[in-house]
Amino acid sequence: MDMVMKLGASSGVVIFTKSSCCISHSIETLIRSFGANPTVYELDTHPNGKQMEKALIELGCHPSVPAIFIGKELVGGANEIMSLNVRGKLKQLLIRANAIWV
Repeated sequence: MDMVMKLGASSGVVIFTKSSCCISHSIETLIRSFGANPTVYELDTHPNGKQMEKALIELGCHPSVPAIFIGKELVGGANEIMSLNVRGKLKQLLIRANAIWV
């Protein structure tokens, strides 16, 4: 779990995903559309992917991907990101995390 938290805090936006997950791809595309450049870890290709996935589940991510950290905090999965976007709060969160500049 420490490794996931450390990686999650390593950048303004961090996305844990799997290469075959279309929802993860959509969330990454949404975040990039604001001008952010997220760090992406594909669990199915990462050497420690299985352990990282287990840690994300322990942190409450169900399903385990996508899991999104913004501003060093676990925001959640696709539902949380889409909800923030619909409510107009995702952009402000990205700004506060210094992931984008306006």
